[in-house]
Amino acid sequence: MNKKTFLCAVVAILTLVACKNNPRQVAEVIDLPRAETPDNVAKAMDSFFEQAATDSLDIHSVMIVKDGDVIFSRWQSEGVDSIPHVLHSVSKTFTATAVGLAIADGKMALTDKIIDYFPDKLPAEVSDNLKAMTVRDLLTMSCGHDEEPSWRDTEQDWVSVFLAHPVKHKPGTFYLYNSLGTYVLSAIVQQVTGEKVVDYLNTRLFEPLHIDKPRWEESPQGINTGGWGLYLKTEDLAKMGQLLLQKGEWNGKQIIPADWVSEMSKKQVESINPGTRIEQAAERGLTVETSDWMQGYGYQMWRCRPGCFRADGARGQYIIVVPDKNAVIAITSNVEDLQAELNLVWNKILPVL
Repeated sequence: MNKKTFLCAVVAILTLVACKNNPRQVAEVIDLPRAETPDNVAKAMDSFFEQAATDSLDIHSVMIVKDGDVIFSRWQSEGVDSIPHVLHSVSKTFTATAVGLAIADGKMALTDKIIDYFPDKLPAEVSDNLKAMTVRDLLTMSCGHDEEPSWRDTEQDWVSVFLAHPVKHKPGTFYLYNSLGTYVLSAIVQQVTGEKVVDYLNTRLFEPLHIDKPRWEESPQGINTGGWGLYLKTEDLAKMGQLLLQKGEWNGKQIIPADWVSEMSKKQVESINPGTRIEQAAERGLTVETSDWMQGYGYQMWRCRPGCFRADGARGQYIIVVPDKNAVIAITSNVEDLQAELNLVWNKILPVL
């Protein structure tokens, strides 16, 4: 071996050592850096899973990131850590991220009127409330519908179904969880960028975070469903949570504008559990003190009782960001009692972060 070859070999070895010992500084490293699980966290998580089993909560996986390092991860079935999980409405947070990026690119604005994007899909009569509906109203679930449109079993164009639905309330004044509104946001992003949301996010979000381009379901019109239908791994959820915790910064680069992260994650409007109207809270026993769905809604994200915020999907899919603990909790599940699952997080995990 000549001197040049020897030096190249030494450099290669040193590079491998550096990658192993300091993964945050090496772009090729895909996984988040790992740290040893503290004893108190290990004990708390044993108690977490024991209580989940007692309460018949089918938790599929949990990953906890603290100060940028994964300090705990567990999957209930061997080998599923590499299999993307259905996210349901956690998808909405990714659609809102695409909206924020498109706004930053100057392609759209919060105040844009929805009808201006779809002049060929409008109903015969366009009400004043429909005329007033904006991008912001869709982001905050306050488009003015009195009930959510039904579209899944129709052969009609989904945007047309949304626009034809009666807008009984002045937009911005009445909260109603509305997944089809998120689909319309996806349609707008596709229109202004020329790309489906999953493709637009691939170079802007997924690739910088070293997330394999995910699968995202589409409507019959070839538009990503937006409010649901995205599949990602638990580690991918943890990365997204860490990005939000870092105000959109990743490895020294601003991936999402910091002010957009702040707007997404703060209380924009009063909120209530999906499928419930605010005036039904009392009769259903829901209160601000007991419900994590009554803490306020941002841009396709929820506030939580302990002062944190979350992306939230049916059957218990969560990205929970805890700024005052500099921590992120990612969870995949198949549960019915979502409040019981969050209570378990607040009682078992939060105290040991």
